[in-house]
Amino acid sequence: MILVIAEQDAGRPTALSLEARAVARATATAAGLPLEAVELDRDGAPPGDRAAALGRLIAVRRPLAVIGPGSDSATELLAHVAARAGLPLAANITALDVGGSGAGRPLQLTRQRWGGTLLEDATIEAGPALFTVAPHAVAAEPVGTAPEPLPVSLDVDGVAGDGLVRLVERVPMGTEGVALEAAPVVVGGGRGVGSAEAFGMLDELARLLGGTVGVSRAVTSAGWRPHREQVGQTGARIAPDLYIACGISGAVQHIVGCRGAKRILAINTDPDAPMVAAADWAVIGDLHALLPPLLEAIRDTR
Repeated sequence: MILVIAEQDAGRPTALSLEARAVARATATAAGLPLEAVELDRDGAPPGDRAAALGRLIAVRRPLAVIGPGSDSATELLAHVAARAGLPLAANITALDVGGSGAGRPLQLTRQRWGGTLLEDATIEAGPALFTVAPHAVAAEPVGTAPEPLPVSLDVDGVAGDGLVRLVERVPMGTEGVALEAAPVVVGGGRGVGSAEAFGMLDELARLLGGTVGVSRAVTSAGWRPHREQVGQTGARIAPDLYIACGISGAVQHIVGCRGAKRILAINTDPDAPMVAAADWAVIGDLHALLPPLLEAIRDTR
């Protein structure tokens, strides 16, 4: 049996969970194994408590593999389970195949290394084995296009967590508009924007296009925008229909975060910037001169 972790947000599966389910279903179908799913609220019990409950479930159900989304919360959860139960964990996989027969069937995986710049093929022969799927590396399974996995209940009542973390209260972040990871359009801003005040142009462009703003690490380090807007290896990994990168040089860590975009438009004064090389389209020029007439043209169409 293959067990998939289905994270929920407001009662709906997250996009990353649908990616994990696509890998889990492909693995289970190819191996002739049943697929089961355990649903978890992304903002649920502390990770130690959930890890204890999930570890107990794994010990009872004995899945060949447990596959989770590549979100921060699911990665933390499975890391807790692996440490507590002494199970192997491979993060950021893009494919998983089952070989042989019987309970000890080897698991052959492909996973991203070095921020997605390298693909590694490996085999795990011990189990149950735990996996997370690299964010936006595989196509998500569309809701309703395949039979739902058999649901499995996770009971956190009465489990002995590690006690290191406890839930005190939930405080909404207070963000407005479209979430960064789910936005169809992301307007990115880097050091070239120049100041926190200059981001007003990017905020308006994102609003007019039905998207949201993302930023480079340099921007958060300067204190111009909050870390929750950061795109990159140490921030959010996005997969919008369009990413407009304004004044972003394109360090490899940032490109790791936006490589899932279907199309990239770079606006930069440097024609040799890595972001320009990574883009589908590029406009070489000063964003402060280019954006105001663009905003006016979009406003005129409304």
